[in-house]
Order: sequence, then structure tokens, then C-alpha cells
Amino acid sequence: MSESRRLLGVVMDPIESIQPAKDSTLAMLLAAQNRGWTLVYFRQNNLAVRDGVPLGRGLQISVYDDANRWYEPGEQWTGGLEELDVLLMRKDPPFDMEYIYTTYILELAEKRGLMVVNKPASLRDINEKAYTSWVPDCTPASLITRDQDDLRRFLADQGKIVVKPLDGMGGRSIFVIAQGDPNTNVILETLTDYGARFTLAQRFIPEITEGDKRILLINGKPVDYALARVAAPGESRGNLVTGAKGEGRELTERDRWLCSRVGPTLDTMGVAFAGLDVIGDYLTEINVTSPTGIRELDREFGLDIADMLFAAIEPRLQGS
Repeated sequence: MSESRRLLGVVMDPIESIQPAKDSTLAMLLAAQNRGWTLVYFRQNNLAVRDGVPLGRGLQISVYDDANRWYEPGEQWTGGLEELDVLLMRKDPPFDMEYIYTTYILELAEKRGLMVVNKPASLRDINEKAYTSWVPDCTPASLITRDQDDLRRFLADQGKIVVKPLDGMGGRSIFVIAQGDPNTNVILETLTDYGARFTLAQRFIPEITEGDKRILLINGKPVDYALARVAAPGESRGNLVTGAKGEGRELTERDRWLCSRVGPTLDTMGVAFAGLDVIGDYLTEINVTSPTGIRELDREFGLDIADMLFAAIEPRLQGS
């Protein structure tokens, strides 16, 4: 198969609204274009199924590493999704039923021969917060429950905890609660919706002051550097969207051990690109939907992580 004729689809949020200097999906598109791929851009509403056939109505695009002009629309593209060679599922959460329906369409296309990154079934199975429970030796003490009394007992046991919804992203609705906090009841009522929603609680890790590290994995193997997101003054959340400062750091021996515990499983499950969140010595989240951090690490260390991703994807294509 000629590389110049390969078709890469991408399902993402509006491309006109991204922040090009920080956007990892744009980095992936730039790398693919540099390798000779033709790019086809989709929104969720461009996907459909007719008589069991998954279809797409997309737009061919060209991309540029330019803060003022990062993409240019081209011709319309219409066809069966299996006519693409690879499709990147890069739609940001919320992980709602519309997201799940989208993975059903992509799984149909996968069964007809399309390579989807990441595998649709694994996008459904690997909840980014709950899946840490599969490797409890890597995580801080944790509890997933709807029961407010259970959460209060966990707080009493740990002294200080972090609580967050299972479907959040970007630092939204994350609370730190210390024993005796007068806001405890209202926080737990809000997060559990009075017992109607599961909530994750984790022991508070003081090393958050040193940064919440994002470690990127390609086919289960880590990039050699992590992006430590150091919380802004007065903040407890290490998220760039909440004002955290990104600092590149070499992986520690502990970081590599955590990757060795999680990476092979992710690779087996068809997760070609993932992000582990690590605070101190502990794994706190496993990000598989649309992990970020590529652009910052590329700039600081002279890397091309997206090109590394495609160097790993291309040999897996049939006929390569």
C-alpha cells in the first residue's frame, strides 16, 4: 500500500476551536500529513449507520503548525468508514451516551477492517478513573461508592481525601476534603447526587505540590519524559486548564514500574495511545479517550511524539 494514498480519519471536537499550541490531536494530524497521509475530519454528527454499514460524511483538511491558520478545509469525503485506513477517536469527554453510541459505530467499522485508535470497546471498558482499581498496588487508598456514609468513614480513616466524579475531565468537580471540613456534607451530597451517582475517593497525596505528572504511552511503552503539571497558587488541581504550569521531567524508576504494570494490559486491549496520571509514587488516573501533553513535551525536549505514534501504527496496517 502506498503511504501517499493512506486515509486517516479523525473524530474530534470543532477543529476551529482548538488551541493549536497545546492541542495533541493537531500534533497527530501534522505528523500523519508529514508522512503522506490524507486527512479526513469528522464530528460525531457526521457518522451514521445504514443497514448495518457504518458511514461517514467528512471533510478533507490540510493542517499547519501555525497559531493563526492551523487548518484549511478541502473537498467533502463521503463513504463507508472501512474505506479509511486508520481513524483516530479523539472526541473529548463528557463520556456520555452519545460518546458510547459513537463507539458502537466505530466498532462496526472496526469489524469491517478499519483500525481505530483507540479500540472502541476499550474506550467503553476503561473508565479513566475507575480502571485504576484494576491495579490497586499502584494507587493510593481509594473507594468507589454512592453511599455518603461510606465516604465519611473513608475520610475518617484517611484524614484527608480527594473526591471526584467518574465522568469528569479537566479538573472539573474535584474536591479536597479534610476531616472536620464544614463543607463535607454538601460536597458529598453534590457529587453523589444524594446517592444516585458513583463517586471516587482517593487518599490525598501531599506530593501534589510537586506536580501531577502525565506520562504518555505508545503501544504500552512510555515516552522517556513526563509533563508535570504544577498547580497554580491557591489551587489543589494539577490541570493545565485550571492554571497549572507544565514542567517536563525525566521518568523516575517508580514511574517506569507503574508503566510496566499498566502498559502491557493497555497494549493488549488495543490502546495505542494513553496517558497515566501520577502524583508522587501513585497512579491516580488512566486516560484513554483523548490524552494530551504532546505539544509541551515536544517543545521542551525536541521530540516528535505524534510521529512516534504513527511509526508504531503503520507496521500494524494490513499490507504495510
